[in-house]
Amino acid sequence: MEKNHNASVLTESASLNNSRLGLHSALLPYSPPDAVFSSSLFLTIPRKKTGLLDDVLSTCWLDAMKSSSPTHKKLKDFSTEPTDTEIAHRNWMLKYPSALASFEKITSYAKGKRVVLFLDYDGTLSPIVDNPDRAFMSNNMRLAVKNVARYFPTAIISGRSRDKVLEFVGLTELYYAGSHGMDIMGPVRPNTDGHTNCIRSTDNQGKEVNLFQPASEFLPMIDEIYRSLVDIAKEIEGATVENNKFCISVHYRNVDEKSWTTIAESVHDIMKNYPRLRLTHGRKVLEVRPVLNWDKGKAVEFLLESLGLSNSDNVLPIYVGDDRTDEDAFKVLREGNRGYGILVSSAPKESNAFYSLRDPSEVLEFLRSLVIWKKASA
Repeated sequence: MEKNHNASVLTESASLNNSRLGLHSALLPYSPPDAVFSSSLFLTIPRKKTGLLDDVLSTCWLDAMKSSSPTHKKLKDFSTEPTDTEIAHRNWMLKYPSALASFEKITSYAKGKRVVLFLDYDGTLSPIVDNPDRAFMSNNMRLAVKNVARYFPTAIISGRSRDKVLEFVGLTELYYAGSHGMDIMGPVRPNTDGHTNCIRSTDNQGKEVNLFQPASEFLPMIDEIYRSLVDIAKEIEGATVENNKFCISVHYRNVDEKSWTTIAESVHDIMKNYPRLRLTHGRKVLEVRPVLNWDKGKAVEFLLESLGLSNSDNVLPIYVGDDRTDEDAFKVLREGNRGYGILVSSAPKESNAFYSLRDPSEVLEFLRSLVIWKKASA
């Protein structure tokens, strides 16, 4: 790891400060008010929202779909001067430094604190692939996640269904939240029993757990629109529809770009009949979700509370993710001065994260480094 990377960057320009670089010098540990976890976070359905194309507006949906699908980078010609794109990437790295190059800074702040790790799945633990059903994580990544969970409470928060991501990961020592945090299986604690839609259940090993599903009333609606979307996908070559229990993913990664208009218009037409559902987009995927005041950020807060770690000065949550839905979690950690968000991306984009990693291979190295650091400091 390049331990001195940040130091050399800081000396290049006296005008750059920690705040502009997105560093954590002013970061404080999570210390919320003494009040009980607010019930307003649960199943709050805005009355005035239409739910139609929430952030894929009818006048700019195609641009949104293209912007979420970056093209592959060309090989660099080292005989030429840096391009504007390369300069922009360097500036972006100043704002979101590598979590590997900044590892000593991160662990220095984490010293004496209990680190809690939250991980996205697709694009973070596994590569983005053409067939979503084959987004397998490597054996090395699985071992790294298994090892890191031995030392730190670890949860995976994914847009996939909870059962699907558990099938991919295959580790029982983790906590899982599917459907962008709308389907959480966490530890049993008395202070979460009173939450609406939180029930006692058992996992595959017969262990008692808390099952929290704030969008349970939407299931009939989700199943109904899923069937309609499957019928649409049959008419568009390469389109697939994935039922993630409390949300639906319409994948267009394998669809000719000329047909993206057809997909968006068809989904838009169906959504007109479901004002309590909204449409968002990710990396070559359109997602149908309930109009609900719940996201990955609130899932992080719920899991911290479930673990008994939501009211402690000695807790440092770290969230690693690559998707725009992970921004809700990054925002919670940044605005509350609670911990670090780490964006997984090789392409510059604005984020609420503090740090960055280029791809799953760097995530693997980061997880391994956490284990080595913990062993050495034990």
